[in-house]
Amino acid sequence: MEEITEAVNNINISDLHKKNRIQVSNTKKPLFFYVNLAKRYMQQHNEVELSALGMAIATVVTIAEILKNNGLAVEKKITTSTVDMKDESRGRPVQKAKIEILLGKTANFDELMAAAAEEREAGDVEEQS
Repeated sequence: MEEITEAVNNINISDLHKKNRIQVSNTKKPLFFYVNLAKRYMQQHNEVELSALGMAIATVVTIAEILKNNGLAVEKKITTSTVDMKDESRGRPVQKAKIEILLGKTANFDELMAAAAEEREAGDVEEQS
């Protein structure tokens, strides 16, 4: 019993739920919600991990490509695997594809984000006048 308690105490909480991980769904939120969230995570943590299962994999790849093509992110690591899940309707186990893409900030990430913020502020001033 002591070994179990010791093992539980030694579990690294950050491994169980990473602070910079975004689990993407293609039904819950619009695409640019995840793009903007990923930008915010990169500002806070310098990198972001995008994760998805099954049909949402295409959404994760699209998010990563948008960030890369805008010069905000670079790919650090891509991991693919399968996950055993229980099919709710049939009650039997099924395998789902899983992808994890780790993106890091580019060297000019902060400059690009500052320029975008300035453009938004300039647009807001023009609308008010």
